[in-house]
Amino acid sequence: MIRYSLTCDGGHGFDGWFRSSGDYDGQAGNGLLTCPVCGSREVSKALMSPAVATQAEAEQELLGDREARMREMLVKVREELTKDAEDVGPRFAEVARKMHDGEMEKASVYGVATGEETRELIEDGIEVHPLPPVPGKGN
Repeated sequence: MIRYSLTCDGGHGFDGWFRSSGDYDGQAGNGLLTCPVCGSREVSKALMSPAVATQAEAEQELLGDREARMREMLVKVREELTKDAEDVGPRFAEVARKMHDGEMEKASVYGVATGEETRELIEDGIEVHPLPPVPGKGN
């Protein structure tokens, strides 16, 4: 199927779908195309921009089989590490410190911490481990 941007002599724009360029030519030549707005039979192709793949589509095409398998493995590892843990979001450093200090019961948690918060946790002997990032299609 081919999609053409069409316009009538009244300046109305619309799309038309055709099996081939010859199909469009035949319909236009026989006066079978009409404007859906005003009914004019004076219809022609409008200037169209080419179809361009999005950045994500283009990047995805660059992935080889090895990279695709690695992405799948990272997703599975992250799912396994977080399936029985609580996401405490930006409170991660606070919660980890309270668990370490005995103010909270120890549990599996994950979340977000700034570089400075992470550095302070490590300096204070609080064990933290980064999670593998969730790979996006464009990564």
